[in-house]
Amino acid sequence: MDKDRIAGSAKVVKGKIKEAVGKVVSDAKLETEGKADQFEGRVQNAVGGLKDTLKGK
Repeated sequence: MDKDRIAGSAKVVKGKIKEAVGKVVSDAKLETEGKADQFEGRVQNAVGGLKDTLKGK
């Protein structure tokens, strides 16, 4: 498994936590940052998956 997939998954989890905290405390900026982290993590995870495919794993 490529390190980008691991880091991407971690960013998605971090983003979900940020988004949830932002909703609870009514902080729109924190909620938006969480959504952005999730998107970035999904992209990084996809890149890692592509690397794994190219390596034949």
